[in-house]
Amino acid sequence: MAKTPTIDEAAIRTLAALLHETDLSEIEVVHGDSKLRVARNLTNTAIMPTVASAPSAPAAAPAPAAAKGGEGAVLSPMVGTAYRAPEPGARPFVEVGDSVRVGQVVMIVEAMKTMNQIIAEKAGTVREIYVEDGQPVEYGEPLLAIS
Repeated sequence: MAKTPTIDEAAIRTLAALLHETDLSEIEVVHGDSKLRVARNLTNTAIMPTVASAPSAPAAAPAPAAAKGGEGAVLSPMVGTAYRAPEPGARPFVEVGDSVRVGQVVMIVEAMKTMNQIIAEKAGTVREIYVEDGQPVEYGEPLLAIS
């Protein structure tokens, strides 16, 4: 009689969280005769040329974060730590009132010891900055607003 494989839900949840934290599209673990693969769909929107595509929006985005950012909000593409400047003590990438151009770095989000540049997807003026330097951020959390 064939052995029926058991599903380790805790392992699946752990791998899914790791995918989210690292912005990977899939992960596979092989242990002995067991193999566990977890994958997710991605959109084609690039964070920066050397980083994988941003994950698709969650089905139920938190209402307070969406209301806070509004139109023109630049959202965090991942869980991590937001930095407003390229290094400690340096001038911030942008301040309220600064003009930005498409493709300009406006912030960095560090995830898994990787610095991910946050790029302005539209030109305009920085209307508001929602995070402090070194503040932890969640996926989809508004970082700043451009109008």
